[in-house]
Amino acid sequence: MKSSIIELKRALNGEIGMNADLDSLANSFFNGFLPPGWASKAPPTEKNLVNWIKHFTERNQQYKDWVEIEEPKVIWLSGLHIPESYTTALIQTTCRARDWALDKSDMFTNVTKIYDKKEIKERLSAGTYV
Repeated sequence: MKSSIIELKRALNGEIGMNADLDSLANSFFNGFLPPGWASKAPPTEKNLVNWIKHFTERNQQYKDWVEIEEPKVIWLSGLHIPESYTTALIQTTCRARDWALDKSDMFTNVTKIYDKKEIKERLSAGTYV
């Protein structure tokens, strides 16, 4: 993303020639659409550019905090590239920790009255808050 924006700036300043990819990027920016070059490297979406950037920033922050601090106490499933992989990993981790048979285990949901993730002070011993 960064390099494509830098290249577009250079093309608009006349430092380099405009090509089809940069023209497409400029048109996407002008019309508020997600550029095709970026969309090809991201999960499918119907979001416009502004909402996609907001979602991308929040998703990137979740990943960064996960790597630099710890696994989130509350996971934002929509912020994961493949949420099903995370839920599968939760089941596998719990089965290993409790010596349960994976093929005889299942996932279930408990609905709470907690609306603000800041209310969650500690991670669940098995599973996760979503």
